[in-house]
Order: sequence, then C-alpha cells, then structure tokens
Amino acid sequence: MSLTSPTRRKPRTLALELVEALGDRIRDGRLAPGDKLPTEAAIMGEFQVSRTVVREAISKLQASGQVETRHGIGTFVIGLGDAPGFKIGPEQYSTLRDVIAVLELRIGVETEAAALAAQRRTPANLAAMRQALDAVAQAVDEGRDAVSADFQFHLEIARATQNSHFADMMATLGSSIIPRARLAQAEGLNEPMSDERLQYLRRVNGEHESIFDAISAGDADAARAAMRTHLANSRERRRRAQQAEGR
Repeated sequence: MSLTSPTRRKPRTLALELVEALGDRIRDGRLAPGDKLPTEAAIMGEFQVSRTVVREAISKLQASGQVETRHGIGTFVIGLGDAPGFKIGPEQYSTLRDVIAVLELRIGVETEAAALAAQRRTPANLAAMRQALDAVAQAVDEGRDAVSADFQFHLEIARATQNSHFADMMATLGSSIIPRARLAQAEGLNEPMSDERLQYLRRVNGEHESIFDAISAGDADAARAAMRTHLANSRERRRRAQQAEGR
C-alpha cells in the first residue's frame, strides 16, 4: 500500500493517513496487543513516506493509547486506544461477582466464535492456536500460571472466525478476562505453585485441547460445546469460590 499520489500532499495529511492505515491493522488484528511495529525504515519503505511522517504518526498512535515506545527496543501495540465502543474497565473485575458476569458474557460470545472458527479456520490460524497451547503447557510445567498464553489462545480463536468484530472485542477486553488474572494476587499465586493448582491448570488446558481438536476437525457443533463446557466450568468454579466467601 502506498500513500503517495500525483498530487503532492502535506506531511501532516500523510501522517494522518498513516495513522489510519496502522490503526486499521491494530483493529483487525493484523497487529495484536504485544506485537512490535515494523521499524521506521520498514514503514517508510512500505508507505513511501518520510521519517518525519512516520514519527508524527507514531506520536499520534501513542497519544491515542494504541502503541507505546520502549526506549532502545521498539514500538509495541498495547490496545485499541481511545476508540469509542464497548469496554470493561479494570474496576469491573474487582470482585468474584464481576468475574462471573464477564464469564457469562464470554459464554455468549465465545461459544459462537468457536463454531465459526471450526468452519473458517486456516492452517495459519491452527498453527497460532497450537503455539499458544504449547506456551500454556510449557508455563504450567515450569510452575507459572500462563495467563498471557491462555488469553492468546482465546484471541486466536476469535481471529479464526475471519470476522474482525470477534477479535476486536477480545482485544478490547484484554487478558483481564482470564479469571486467574484478577485472582492471582488475592490467591497468592506468586508463591510456589501447589500440586492441587498444577492439576487444576492441567485440567483447564485439557479443556483447551478439546476446543482445539474440534476446531481442527472442522466440527462446529463440537467446538461450540467444548467452549461452552470450558467457560461454564470456569464460571462454576468462581461461583463455588463466591459461596465460600459468603458473598
């Protein structure tokens, strides 16, 4: 894609066009949270713009909360920024009741996403899901909680629907939708992991594997059922914890 035309445009106009082009990639998942943006030189070459234009565009993306620059490392995507639309803020994950409410939303959205993914997934989608699942398994084996890789697996399913709205919603929600993200500090998960917790995480990943198998097989009904089972199990675990707390 080139931003040049026979009519010479001002750098500011080019910068706004570049912001829109890069923003589109963030919104449709081609550039996901955590991804590193191409180098200035690569962007200059692809879009045929000056370094000044690139730096102004990056500055605007930073101001809107879509990217952040880490000195000496590069610029990374952090989210959809200030774009209007549905959001759930951190304060809405503050209690077990909140976590259960988000899980109910996810059951409604992700069960259908899994079915669509089974029908539309590409080999690249399957490879990305497999990579995320392998990362979860490795983290568990190393005694880590694997929240990031867990979220990545669910995000890759949303992308495999080939419907950008599913991926946009997941990216907007972020990794906080994984219940363990909210509960980690409260449950002392920075301490050495107990055998009971390791077994729990392996059960969770077994549920992930069932979802993946159904999507890989192209079985929409099985994928829908496996996702519903996975999220309903998580909801019931939180309900039991809520009852134990007497809330």
